[in-house]
Amino acid sequence: MRRLLLAAVTLTSLLVQPAGAQDADAVALRASRVFRGLSSLRASFQQTIEDRMVGSQESRGELVQSGNANLAMRFDDPKGDAIILDGTYVWVYTPSTAPGQVIRMPIPNDPVYGPNVLARILDKPTERYATRWIGRDALEDRGVDVVEFIPNVADPLFSRAVIWFDQQSGLPRRLVLDELTGIHRTLTLSRIRINTGVSRKDFSFEVPAGVRIIER
Repeated sequence: MRRLLLAAVTLTSLLVQPAGAQDADAVALRASRVFRGLSSLRASFQQTIEDRMVGSQESRGELVQSGNANLAMRFDDPKGDAIILDGTYVWVYTPSTAPGQVIRMPIPNDPVYGPNVLARILDKPTERYATRWIGRDALEDRGVDVVEFIPNVADPLFSRAVIWFDQQSGLPRRLVLDELTGIHRTLTLSRIRINTGVSRKDFSFEVPAGVRIIER
């Protein structure tokens, strides 16, 4: 009888485990397949950057992405700020803090992932990261699985990432990074549209009149 009770207790404890609690790898691999299959992604974003030196900064705008080296973040708040990856250069234009100039620098020389953090994480995620299923959550009334990623080897960008994946679509809805610079970054995506038409204009930056280009 004692053995039967022990077996029943063990079985019950397994049954009441949150579904997927042991399946962080499965969630990550599904998200990897979905993300690598996209031709483009558009979304509204909200970003929070927490830095011990300058405090907390919040911003919002629209994000467009296509491939690893084409990304545009155009800000509504602060109005007019932009970060553009045009396939060759990164343009950082922040008139809210540095009027009259735009920084231009070559896209970081990563032959596989370029500057795309999500591509970096979601390519072979279970081989390159230790994953841990944190739990379930909801964003905009949509169920999400929350998974932690710890690099198996030193990563030049971050020491820890946590991603909220939409349970229905498999798409990333929120990304939290502990960056090696000491910055804690949270990027939340909403109104996601995938595989919509994109053009070169989406990823081009026209230098405003009177703005000086600073090479980095």
